[in-house]
Amino acid sequence: MKDRKEPVLDRELDDLAPELRWREWMRRIEAVLFASAAPVATADLARVVGQGVSVDLLLEDLAADLEGRAFEIAAISDGWILRTRTAYAPAIRAASQLGAHLVDLGEFEIAVLAAIAYRQPITRDGLKDIFGKEISRDLIGRLHDRGLISTGPRSPRRGAPYTFVTTDQFLVAFDLESLRDLPDREMLTDAGLYPEG
Repeated sequence: MKDRKEPVLDRELDDLAPELRWREWMRRIEAVLFASAAPVATADLARVVGQGVSVDLLLEDLAADLEGRAFEIAAISDGWILRTRTAYAPAIRAASQLGAHLVDLGEFEIAVLAAIAYRQPITRDGLKDIFGKEISRDLIGRLHDRGLISTGPRSPRRGAPYTFVTTDQFLVAFDLESLRDLPDREMLTDAGLYPEG
């Protein structure tokens, strides 16, 4: 097994007819997205297809090919993922309890997560200013453990405290392509779902 060499990836596939070459490139992109737990950048997908080939067109054709299937391609942040269509979320939860970690977020945890999403990068002191009370390290740890937040750049203030930012997993969990897709903050405040200030 030690002598077994990794096969070289033939990106150009010149030996295939054009329609078969295109289909193979689509399948490569599908395989990369399937194997990845995080969004894959377009530039990374371009490494598995021929030089100058439009990854965007391949993604469009793959999305059309997946129409009517239980999963789809979605743009998240600056990358792409293969995910189960939202219509099948109840079936997945019923069968395996996947996604239950998001369901058990309390109202205050969701409010803190919203404050981080709208005000990032933000420190614990910044969160304290919003909520009028100290935000526990345990709560921040729970959001971090679920992959919804991460540490951001250190604040330029005295002591250089850590800041917190949302992650791509946050975007996936709330079915957002980017932070620009967050609901209007004033509307959430008026509905009592986001603290004023």
